[in-house]
Amino acid sequence: MVDKIKNIKQIKSEIMILKKSIMNLKFQKSTGQLEKTSEIKNIRVKISRLKTQISKLNGESNA
Repeated sequence: MVDKIKNIKQIKSEIMILKKSIMNLKFQKSTGQLEKTSEIKNIRVKISRLKTQISKLNGESNA
């Protein structure tokens, strides 16, 4: 149980880091400095996968 809580906290901190990097990439895009605009989409996909992992972990603890 404690392991799951640590896992969830690690995943949430990783999500926050990714959200900050999305914000930076959006600023770069708006100023014309971003060359690979697909990076924004890739990070959004990573975030959604991490959120799915959290849901799975929560689902296991509720079962």
